[in-house]
Amino acid sequence: MNILQLIDTLHPGGAERVALNYANSLLQYGVQSHICATRDKGILVDEIQEGVVFHFLGKKNTLDLLALNKLRIIIRENKIDVLHAHGTSWFFAVLCKISGSKFKLIWHDHYGNSEFLENRETRFLKFFSTKFDGIISVNKKLRDWAINKLRFKNVIFLNNFIKIREESNEMPVKLKGNSEIKLISVANLRAQKDHRTLLEAFQILTNEGNSISLHLFGKEYNDQYSEDIKSSIKTMSSVYWYGEQKEIFSYLCHADIGILSSFSEGLPLALLEYGMARLAVVSTDVGECRNVIGDYGILTNPSNPVEIAKAINDYIQNPIKLKDDSENLQARIKQLYSEEFVIPKYLSFCREIC
Repeated sequence: MNILQLIDTLHPGGAERVALNYANSLLQYGVQSHICATRDKGILVDEIQEGVVFHFLGKKNTLDLLALNKLRIIIRENKIDVLHAHGTSWFFAVLCKISGSKFKLIWHDHYGNSEFLENRETRFLKFFSTKFDGIISVNKKLRDWAINKLRFKNVIFLNNFIKIREESNEMPVKLKGNSEIKLISVANLRAQKDHRTLLEAFQILTNEGNSISLHLFGKEYNDQYSEDIKSSIKTMSSVYWYGEQKEIFSYLCHADIGILSSFSEGLPLALLEYGMARLAVVSTDVGECRNVIGDYGILTNPSNPVEIAKAINDYIQNPIKLKDDSENLQARIKQLYSEEFVIPKYLSFCREIC
C-alpha cells in the first residue's frame, strides 16, 4: 500500500506532528510512505525519517493550478493508494480528486475548537465531503459531529500518538533559571491556548512565595495576541519564552510539571509529550484531555487561573503524588497513545476503504 500524508506546512504544531508521526511510523508496517507539504516546509522537515519520501508543492494560493498539477503527478508516478489529508489540506486534495486523479481520500479532522462546534461552518465542508472516502476524528465530539452534521457514515475516532522514546537524540539542554520547580507549556501563540490564564496562575503562585519558573514554547504569528502575550512575559520574572523549537523532548525532560491552559482542544499532542517525558500534568478539562490523563493528572475548568494555581500548588506540596502520577501517566501514554496501538487500527481502516 502507498500512503501519502498531505499537510499545509511542517512548522511545529499538533496536526503537523501527527502527520509526521504517521509518515515515519508507517515505514515499520511495510507501507510505501510519503509526506507532502503544500504551502511551506518548516523545521519539522529535518525529522522526516530515511525511507519516507518528501514532496513539496510550493502552493501560492488556494487555487494554484501549477501546484495542483504537481500533486497529480506525484500521485500518479508514485501510485498513491490513499491520500491522507490533515486539517485544511483536504480542500486541495478534493480539487485533485475532482480533476481526475484516482485515489482514496481520508480527511483527518484536527479541529481544536471542539468545545464550540455549534459555531463551526458546515455548508462548504458538507458539500465537498462527498469526495471523502473516510474521516478520522481526534476526539469523540468531532466523530459525532461528522456523523450528525456532515451526514458522513465512514468515520473513525483514533487517538493521536507519539513515537515512544526514553530519551532525546539531541544534545542535552537545560531550562533557564534556577528555580526549585520548573513549569513548562508547549502551545503556539493562539487565543485558544489561553496563555493569559496561565500567566495569571503563575503570578498567583509566585505571590505565594513558591520557587518556580515558567517555560513557554510555541510558534508566534506576528498578530496582536502574540504581541500581547510576549509583552506580558517581559514584565514578569522567571517566565521564559523559547519560541519555535524543533526538538522539545530534551526541554521537557528537565521540567517538573507540564501545563495545558486551553479553553478548547481536540486531542493535544502536548499532553502525550508531557506524559512521555514523565511530567506531572495540570490541564483544563477540554477535548480529549480527561481521557488522555485518566486518573494520573489534575484537571481544572478553563479560564480559571485560581484553579490552575491550586492544582500546581497541590503537586508542589505533594512530591510523592507528583512522582507517582508522572510515572503512571507515562505508562498510560505508552499503552494507549503509541504507534503500536494506533497504526494497526489505522491500516485496517485504510484497507476497508480501498
